Amino acid sequence: MQVHKNYDGDYKKDCLEFERANGLENFVGFMTAADIEKVLSIAESGNVKAYITAGITNPAIAGDEPPRFLSKTINIALVIEEGLTLGAMANAIMTATEAKTYTLLNLGYNATGTTSDGIGVFAFEGEQEWAGTATRLGIDIGRAVRKALKESLKKWEKTKDSL
Repeated sequence: MQVHKNYDGDYKKDCLEFERANGLENFVGFMTAADIEKVLSIAESGNVKAYITAGITNPAIAGDEPPRFLSKTINIALVIEEGLTLGAMANAIMTATEAKTYTLLNLGYNATGTTSDGIGVFAFEGEQEWAGTATRLGIDIGRAVRKALKESLKKWEKTKDSL
């Protein structure tokens, strides 16, 4: 859901209105002030597809006092075509976060993320128990996140002054 760059609204109310206006029911989504059409990037590796929108006007480092809040963020939606346990889903979040952090640092951003990043893992319930960096699934998560985030950030860099 795209919001204005100075958004400071009632997110619960606004999301419910968005859900109703779009005929959705019990949806899961993200809010962003990044121009979704301009920065959305999708990358696939194995059974993993990463959908990422990125904008970095509020970079942060975990454990440091955050800068003043601005409205750009990194949102990651992982769609995994495997049946995962709850533990594997948590593991997938960890692996995706590591890939995000590596990508940011590798591209020269002095940040581990932004102050308002979001991540969602969408998979069927199943028997796959692990999604860490030593597993095939973890490698695919890392590759998809790194590729999509790098592409999204390149798109954002080209358009950030016009947003």
